[in-house]
Amino acid sequence: MAAVSVETVSNLERRMTIKVPLAPLEGQIRQRLQQISRTAKFSGFRPGKAPVGLVNQHYGNQVRDEIYSKAVETSFGDAVEQNKLRVAGFPNIEHLPFKEAAQELEYVATFEIFPEVAIGDLSKVKIERPALEVTDADVEKTLDVLVKQRVSYEPVKRASKKADRINITLTASIDGQQVESTGDRGIDLVIGEPGRVAEFDDALIGGKAGTEKSFDITYPADHNPAQLAGKTVTYAVKFVSVSQPVYPAIDAEFAKNLGVEDGNLDTMKSEIKQSLEQEVAKRITARLKEGVFEALVNESNFELPKAIVAAETNRLMQTAAQNLRERGVDPQTVPMEPSVFEAQAQRNAKLRLILTEVVNANNLQANADQVRAMVDTFALSFEKPDELVSWYYADVKRLDEPAALATEENVVAWVLEKAKVTNKKIKFDELMMGA
Repeated sequence: MAAVSVETVSNLERRMTIKVPLAPLEGQIRQRLQQISRTAKFSGFRPGKAPVGLVNQHYGNQVRDEIYSKAVETSFGDAVEQNKLRVAGFPNIEHLPFKEAAQELEYVATFEIFPEVAIGDLSKVKIERPALEVTDADVEKTLDVLVKQRVSYEPVKRASKKADRINITLTASIDGQQVESTGDRGIDLVIGEPGRVAEFDDALIGGKAGTEKSFDITYPADHNPAQLAGKTVTYAVKFVSVSQPVYPAIDAEFAKNLGVEDGNLDTMKSEIKQSLEQEVAKRITARLKEGVFEALVNESNFELPKAIVAAETNRLMQTAAQNLRERGVDPQTVPMEPSVFEAQAQRNAKLRLILTEVVNANNLQANADQVRAMVDTFALSFEKPDELVSWYYADVKRLDEPAALATEENVVAWVLEKAKVTNKKIKFDELMMGA
């Protein structure tokens, strides 16, 4: 039996000293060496006939290290369980070289424990439930977006104006040094589309095919990418072509392209409205969930283990790097400091601990029917819903995501029963834009 002593270093940090008697381990070492001797091959000896001393000489240190390492792992787990400690992260274990151990193996494990999570008085919490009814005006606005998404372009001989698509070649220079060039390859731009500095697009208005134009743009100090921040860039542009937008008519053919087989415009608008109502309901649910989560975070005050925050910070950095790669950017070229992600990591870690406590303390785990309902919801947007449902249930691990989301819905319902919930009218555009 290992001797264990536990020292409280801080609120969450513990230092545990453990002494493991070596005598019981010697038998395990001998047994392991005997197993090796049955198959080990040594020059001059048949398999299994080599002297024990020779086997020990070749494998003794390796076997001892394996047995001692296993003893450290086992004794630490037993000590944690006996002292009812919930370890957060990985322990830092320090010991002398195993070969220096005499009568006992002594090591020190330093680690953090999970905090006690206490939820505040939710009856005093105010949560706003977004309220919105989809109107005919919202349907018309959405229809206008659908029309613009299906735009085509036709060449014109006039000068360019906003909403035109132009094909240009350009060079960009800073202080007389060229920093960018398209060469002879023209690029397409739609004048006024988001994502560029407005002054740049304004300068492209009034150009005809075959003409050239030069202009300067001074970028703001907080511009992204930073290479252009605060710099004045001189652009030399050649207009290759100018094309004006052509929008489809809202007619039977348009309706058919949206999936209305008979081309009926009233049916089309009815289906658009139904789709908007589903999207509005989904976004209201998401807003409400975020409000509940924010309330839980604000009403809970406890110290976070550094190991948990560090792990979440690393996860956020890896996600950011992956997002950059998907956009064709090498993450190595974009400096990412852990401090930038720490606030979000703390919030995520805190919320995760709160949700775990709330779910376990109130038995809010999703049941099988709730998980199936979540899977069915996922399947609604698929052409063959039954195939998606079958895919989820073909591997139980695939149900982790719908189970987690269904459990979160249980938490939201539990909090809303306790909190003061009021309806707040919200505009369609605000909800759709995520403002």
